[in-house]
Amino acid sequence: MMSEEEYTQDENVEVISGNTLARPNEVLPGLIHLLPVTARPFFPGQAVPLLMEQEHWDATMEEVANSTHMLLGVVLSSADSAESAAPQSFKQIGTVCRVHRIQKSEGRLQVLVECLQRFRIEKVVHGDAPFTASVEYLPEPASDSKEIKPYAVAIINTIKELLPLNPLYAEELRMFLDRFGPDDPSHLTDFAASLTTSDKFQLQAVLETVELLPRMEKVLELLHRELEVVKAQASIRKTVEERMEKQQRDFLLREQLKAIQQELGIEKDDRTAELDKFKERLEKLTLSEQAQARVDEEMGKLAVLEPGSPEYSVTRNYLDWITLLPWGIDSEDKLDLQFARKTLDKDHYGLEDVKERILEFLALGIMKGQIAGSIILLVGPPGVGKTSIGHSIAEALGRKFYRFSVGGIRDEAEIKGHRRTYIGAMPGKFIQAMKDAGTENPVIMLDEIDKIGASYHGDPASALLEVLDPEQNSDFLDHYLDLRFDLSKVLFLCTANQLDTIPRPLLDRMETISLSGYIASEKLQIARKYLVPRQLKRAGLKRRDIKLNSPVLKAIIEGYARDAGVRRLEKQIGKIVRKAVVKILEGAKKPIDITLENLQEYLGGPLFKDERNLSGAGVVTGLAWTAMGGATLNIEAVATHEFNRGFKLTGQLGDVMRESAEIAYGYIVSQAEAFEVDQSFFQKAFIHLHVPAGATPKDGPSAGITMASALLSLAKNRPVRNIAMTGELTLTGQVFPVGGIREKVIAARRTGIRELILPEDNRSDYEEVPDHIRKGLKVHFASVFEDVVPLLFR
Repeated sequence: MMSEEEYTQDENVEVISGNTLARPNEVLPGLIHLLPVTARPFFPGQAVPLLMEQEHWDATMEEVANSTHMLLGVVLSSADSAESAAPQSFKQIGTVCRVHRIQKSEGRLQVLVECLQRFRIEKVVHGDAPFTASVEYLPEPASDSKEIKPYAVAIINTIKELLPLNPLYAEELRMFLDRFGPDDPSHLTDFAASLTTSDKFQLQAVLETVELLPRMEKVLELLHRELEVVKAQASIRKTVEERMEKQQRDFLLREQLKAIQQELGIEKDDRTAELDKFKERLEKLTLSEQAQARVDEEMGKLAVLEPGSPEYSVTRNYLDWITLLPWGIDSEDKLDLQFARKTLDKDHYGLEDVKERILEFLALGIMKGQIAGSIILLVGPPGVGKTSIGHSIAEALGRKFYRFSVGGIRDEAEIKGHRRTYIGAMPGKFIQAMKDAGTENPVIMLDEIDKIGASYHGDPASALLEVLDPEQNSDFLDHYLDLRFDLSKVLFLCTANQLDTIPRPLLDRMETISLSGYIASEKLQIARKYLVPRQLKRAGLKRRDIKLNSPVLKAIIEGYARDAGVRRLEKQIGKIVRKAVVKILEGAKKPIDITLENLQEYLGGPLFKDERNLSGAGVVTGLAWTAMGGATLNIEAVATHEFNRGFKLTGQLGDVMRESAEIAYGYIVSQAEAFEVDQSFFQKAFIHLHVPAGATPKDGPSAGITMASALLSLAKNRPVRNIAMTGELTLTGQVFPVGGIREKVIAARRTGIRELILPEDNRSDYEEVPDHIRKGLKVHFASVFEDVVPLLFR
């Protein structure tokens, strides 16, 4: 290693001027020790304290302390820490500093350095700590240019703007002015850069800019950014301080007001007020012995708990729920059968059989003197009025009505509540319903009970068994309350679209009333009496503002709303009303006339076309049941070729329906001779049976006689008359009963078919269909397929 004397620069080359921190005429050595820093670079004119690890830097600082000049080159490193820095991470330009004090404390070195002048590393002589390098010193540039002064003034003015925003800036400025004057632009620029919170790379760029004018431009830009940041921080701090002052002031005033009110005896503390409130509620209630004992225990606990404790909040909420429940509070029933009949007739058109079932149920309760412990299940397609019937029953009885949907519920706690040990625990839906109703005998409707789910959280359907059992619900136990509550006086109404998905034990506890749907004439009356007035009222229109006559309503029903309910019909009427409102607001003359000719302008093309007359051999109309109500089902059979014998099924048929098709094919082939069919037809023909529409899944056994009739018609090459049928077929030709007779009859009537074939065992089901639906229909009953064959052909 070369000595410091060999690297000492010539005296005439580098002499420090009088305005620097170096001593006059001092010659700086050409070989110095290096200290890497990673936070931010140092600038000439600064006095900076350093804190470093003694173990790593002790040797470096001892060599510096033992030198005659006490100089140390501080250079920025891009390494993660100074201890891991290598010469490759050193920036080329740094600041030479004089070490004034070194103190050792608890394994660390506290060093005070005075920054003197910029230098450039020419060569790293020793690549490990202690680092040494040969350097070239960069003298301060001349500051006599006329362009320098405006920049210096701009920097000073920006610093003046910063001073009121942060008192630390004033302290640093005072220390700077103790050592330099404002007429020293170079050190002023470096000082201004050191004031900012810019990142280390921006500051290093300033340090590396030796020319004064470009350096001042960079620093001025950094100062303006700093000013914006500080102003934003000051604004945020001011807003927060104002808010805190207001909150503190409000709190102080509230506490003073509370103290004054307590002195005057007109105010109680929170705990006493809560206890008095609960006692006041309890005076109006008739609690069970178990509930009264629990309330006394919890009230005693609340009286000794601190209001700020978590247990206080839990106990308070628990007592709040108990005292809000209608213990012993009943509403008086309107036991008037004529009023109930008028209420049902006022709100619903048609559904005479349903109304009669409901009136029979109410009559039984009127005879007993109370209507309690009953669970009614209303089953039917969407839009037939199940929920509105529930409202009407509650109105007829003069009871409070509460509805919630159990569709999609997968957690048992939704029914029976969460235990109080859980954060955010709440009672179940039924206790919430009782609190909202305010009486022990409301009408509670459980919507979509056929769509209740199950998961690892439990089985809500099983939890409902206790609620919907008149023998058990008088002692219903909610997990949150952990008390027995009487639900036996509640009238439960449930709704469902189908029965298949309801668990059998749950279904057994309910009395089922079926709502099959409406025929076209009923829909027309419902539209005229209920739907059109309701949509006009919602739009703020009067009846005379829109002309919507019966032929147009019939066209809407046939072309746009053929479903079993009236929900789609109301949507179409609402669509017409909305477009009419737009025309009125645009200046159209009232009334807006809706005619058959301009109906498509409002609703677009019909959603339902008149069913094609699929006549011909092998085409037969069947009747099907869906969750949306009844529907007609065309079945087609053709002989595609005679290359080989076979039987193919298409139309997204389920397993049961495929088996029915196989049974029908086997039966017709086995009885070909009896039905006067050429035996060679089935020996050669490849038969393709299709059930449109192909995108709709279908299943069930009720199309058995329909598929057999299609195969027979194909084999005899004779078309079938305009007749629809349903019934399950066995291999021996027996016709078994099927479900959904009412819905299927309505579907046939809706599509204009007036002649039907039904299983003999379904005769009683057909006789339960209302007379106005059966009127004009010709129905044949078959017990074996031989009864069907004479009815097929002309």
